[in-house]
Amino acid sequence: MDWDEIYRKGEVFWNKGAPSPPMKQYLERHPTRGRTFVPGCGHGHEVAFAVAHGLDATGLDIAPTGIAEAQALYPQIAERFVVGDLFNPAVELRGAFEVVLEHTCMSGLPPKLRADYRRGIDLTLRPGGLLIGVWFINPDLDPGEEGPPFPFSVADLTALFADGYEIVDDYVPDVAFGGREGRERVRVLRRAS
Repeated sequence: MDWDEIYRKGEVFWNKGAPSPPMKQYLERHPTRGRTFVPGCGHGHEVAFAVAHGLDATGLDIAPTGIAEAQALYPQIAERFVVGDLFNPAVELRGAFEVVLEHTCMSGLPPKLRADYRRGIDLTLRPGGLLIGVWFINPDLDPGEEGPPFPFSVADLTALFADGYEIVDDYVPDVAFGGREGRERVRVLRRAS
């Protein structure tokens, strides 16, 4: 999938122009500190919210156009947005983060890339760190449509992080973007020390 072309065409249907309501609610309710990583940050709404909330956040996206648009939307934190590949993160990103904020990155990946996603999280999140995820479990797809977003069951989520992570929090959020009510799950995982 050519993510940069999708940005160039303006076909970023997942961009709602604001941070994820469940992510925002979680960070407002749970004091979170540390260097923070947002993979697949797109237009950077979660990065901007995290920074405003006192986190030292960096957003990564494989699409240069998406990063340029994030920098234009949030010029005061433009240096916090970097072009890169989660599956092969730059040396300075490896083991650099105490927190990873997940929203829409995983759901945009075909199921065959989920192990690569897990490896990217392992490469960037420090032992003992938190993976705070708003996981798009049950997107509203037309019959026969595969995605993106790709459905990602709770059982699949559990299996993907069964080894090396413990579940810290897990619930269906009571806030959501319109159309996503009851389709997402907040699951927070702590990487083993």
